[in-house]
Amino acid sequence: MLIWLAQWLQTLSPELGFLRVFQYQTFRAVMAAMTALLMGLAAGPWVIRRLASLKIGQPIRGYGMESHLSKSGTPTMGGVLILLSISISTLLWFDWSNRFVWIVLLVTLGFGAIGWSDDWRKVVNKDPEGMPSREKYLWQSLIGLVAALYLVFSISESSNIRVLELFFSWVQSGFDLSLPPKADLLVPFFKQVSYPLGVLGFVILTYLVIVGSSNAVNLTDGLDGLAIMPVVMVGSCLGIFAYVTGNSVFSRYLLLPHIPGAGELMIFCAAMAGAGLAFLWFNTHPAQVFMGDVGALALGAALGTIAVIVRQEIVLAIIGGVFVAEAISVMLQVTYFKYTKKRFGSGKRLLKMAPLHHHFEKAGWKETQVVVRFWIITMLLCLVGLSTLKLR
Repeated sequence: MLIWLAQWLQTLSPELGFLRVFQYQTFRAVMAAMTALLMGLAAGPWVIRRLASLKIGQPIRGYGMESHLSKSGTPTMGGVLILLSISISTLLWFDWSNRFVWIVLLVTLGFGAIGWSDDWRKVVNKDPEGMPSREKYLWQSLIGLVAALYLVFSISESSNIRVLELFFSWVQSGFDLSLPPKADLLVPFFKQVSYPLGVLGFVILTYLVIVGSSNAVNLTDGLDGLAIMPVVMVGSCLGIFAYVTGNSVFSRYLLLPHIPGAGELMIFCAAMAGAGLAFLWFNTHPAQVFMGDVGALALGAALGTIAVIVRQEIVLAIIGGVFVAEAISVMLQVTYFKYTKKRFGSGKRLLKMAPLHHHFEKAGWKETQVVVRFWIITMLLCLVGLSTLKLR
């Protein structure tokens, strides 16, 4: 919005030429981060007091860690603060004509609504389990598939009308339509290795990335500050990929597909980083507020959607390795328990407790040790991911 205001003011007075700085994505990204950070810090105390007055406290599962019982009643749904900061900051600083930022915003808020409903049921009904898994996955799948169907055609087209035309052409052709090379699955560390997905393959992969990353971040959000800092780092890393992919010169030099308009996603990523750091101010141990599903599901979906747009799905799995490990730990724990129960009549566990961060707590690590060490691992993985820009 502010970019249009700056352009209008320049037409009124040539002396306001310095407002051309608003044309630069890097400037607007920095300002978006600062805006979200300051908004989060300023509104945080009021939001926490409001959540506490409404008695929106976090219920603790009876089978959870005993050391976490003292956290019962801590205000939750703090993810609302993150989403508001991201949304307002992004709307202020990005170019409203950019379709990619709009789709990321809509997916983020859509998954946030699912998380809000889940958290509300936990609080109002005093049910630690919240929304049934089947209902949650149904809504996640619906949003994920709609986003996938839009993105599969918008990667190569800049007009929404043209995207709609391609969708109808795909349907009329019997769901047989080829995609340009820029829509292929890129393999990092290799110059010219990519795999054609086709429309159906692209949709399935996009759905899995969006829904999978959303739930992976949600599973990671179990300790004070554990999920939000990796989200900040991974989001910032994807912001760099977005800037490079959206720049015709850089993308050509680095042998990456050029996606016109993708660079504007850097503003969203910067806002997410600023909002995340502001939330960490209140979420650091001992946490004054938890983000809840409203924040975790939304942020994970945002990361997945951005990764798909900039064609870095595999890189997302690398830089978000902590999220991947947390999700895999739960799947392995559940699968092994069911297998041994069916085979031997008594279920056994691979880990002391899942998700993975609880395993290390059971092994004797302090909560702050788990959190900071997972941060360090994420930082290293982000450096590995960024190295794929040149090492190929």
